[in-house]
Amino acid sequence: MIAKTPVRRGVIAALALSALALAACSQKPSTAGSTPKELTFSILSAENQANMGPLWQPLLDDMSAQIGVKVKPYFATNYTSLVEAMRFNQVQLGWFSAEPALDAVQRANAEVIGRVVQGGGEATYESVLIAKKGSGLTLDKVLACGKKLNFGIGDTKSTSGTLAPMTYLFDPKGIEPSACFKTVRSASHQANYMAVVNGLVDVATNNTVGLLFYKRENPKLFEKIEVIWKSPPLPESSIVVRKDLDPALKEKIRDLESRLGG
Repeated sequence: MIAKTPVRRGVIAALALSALALAACSQKPSTAGSTPKELTFSILSAENQANMGPLWQPLLDDMSAQIGVKVKPYFATNYTSLVEAMRFNQVQLGWFSAEPALDAVQRANAEVIGRVVQGGGEATYESVLIAKKGSGLTLDKVLACGKKLNFGIGDTKSTSGTLAPMTYLFDPKGIEPSACFKTVRSASHQANYMAVVNGLVDVATNNTVGLLFYKRENPKLFEKIEVIWKSPPLPESSIVVRKDLDPALKEKIRDLESRLGG
């Protein structure tokens, strides 16, 4: 039997979660739980709450209005912290990529209530490699290794930041990033994006959803980067909630899932 490496486990998790999400959409609501006065929503953040709060607040305000319960943010810089926060009921819902969502289901009394669907109806996205525009970097130059480039990779549990580029790009070519690049920096998508813009790293992972957000937020800054690789389509992120959440609220949140991806 072939051993399952962390990367292979991540791909298996993504496929399993996709099926789990579809099944969850058809399940009858639980009868457990009571209506809380406030909910906490988990957010993977590259920066502190003072910087990230204003970007997320319109979404949280809209969610609060739609479900009739105040929703406040919970910021953490890695998925492990977010899963643990859900496990100890510090957060009641969140937006997770494939593997951390499965971790939350297995370890944090959580369930998937639906997959995020973008405004145009797409239920997939792509992992990408980005470089600074005008740098002359190509995919072939990146894969040539030689410990000449500084590389930004994602959280170890991030589907698009780590698992997809390892599975579809580096592993098939027998490339281990730590042996290929001069330095390897693990950070969130936003931190890696800014590192490329500011020349702190030469190339970094990201995803197409994040790129749309960066372009809308600051078109001039976005013009400083270019995509040099895209992965095959990946299942979109999932909305995960604690199992003991009020069933009526779960239904309202499920109704909102498509808006969260728009």
